[in-house]
Amino acid sequence: MADASLIDIEWLSETIGGGIARGSEWLVNTILDHGQPALSVIAAAVDGLGETLDGLLLGVPPWLLALVLAAIALWRVGRGFALFTLLALGGIFVMGLWEPTVSTLGLVLASTALSLIGGVPLGIWMARSKLADGLGKTLLDLMQTMPAFVYLIPAVLFFGLGRVPGIIATVVFAMPPAVRLTALGIRQVPVELVEAGRAFGCRQHQLLFKVQLPNALPSIMAGVNQTMMMALSMIVVASMIGAGGLGNVVLQGIQRLDIGLGVQSGLSVVFLAVVLDRITQSFGRGFGRPASAGSAKRRWWRR
Repeated sequence: MADASLIDIEWLSETIGGGIARGSEWLVNTILDHGQPALSVIAAAVDGLGETLDGLLLGVPPWLLALVLAAIALWRVGRGFALFTLLALGGIFVMGLWEPTVSTLGLVLASTALSLIGGVPLGIWMARSKLADGLGKTLLDLMQTMPAFVYLIPAVLFFGLGRVPGIIATVVFAMPPAVRLTALGIRQVPVELVEAGRAFGCRQHQLLFKVQLPNALPSIMAGVNQTMMMALSMIVVASMIGAGGLGNVVLQGIQRLDIGLGVQSGLSVVFLAVVLDRITQSFGRGFGRPASAGSAKRRWWRR
């Protein structure tokens, strides 16, 4: 009986595992055979966005881009963090990693923009539909728990090597926080405000854009922050398929066992992450105005 049970378990395991493998291969082959026009359009759009941002950022003199980011840091966070931003960007320039850092910034901005274009509407839909919420949570759980390296395989199969598959894999990896926090923010809008909007005759789209989204903005901006941080982490991994940027430098350090190059590239990633994190966090505390009353007088390291 024990042997029979073992055989049944092995047969079941092979059947299920083989079925998943065959189904995946069939899906990939079907998309490759019949979806080339759509894949070409997606690749052209993504490559155009990535190339435009990369060209714009690399076309700006380093000193001017550093001053612009420092000015934003001064406006949104404070003098201390503006000084840190200048020192961090100056350190990146001195280490000779300015160009790959700016390329990484362009990749992150492109990935974040595409994640928000898909994630915010999906979050709104989940907040308004129980069916979409149930299906969306299952899909988001899958996207968040799947190992990051797995996303690289279909990206390479569908789009080859380069910037496009790197951005697309990053979008899939980084989108869930934008979806979840958008849905959460809309659900947390006080019922009284929604009812007041309806009492004044707001239609569904007016209720969304004039009541729900403005009140959900702090939660949505928290989603933007988390999406950007996840995009930065994934872009480094995507260097394995030729995405470019600082990830290539990190990969070179690993291949050469060059500790100095690895430390320099790692510090550049950290500096860029801190600058983006603090600036996007500030928008979550107040959009278009100082973060909070009196916050400009606080030291950045105490916040």
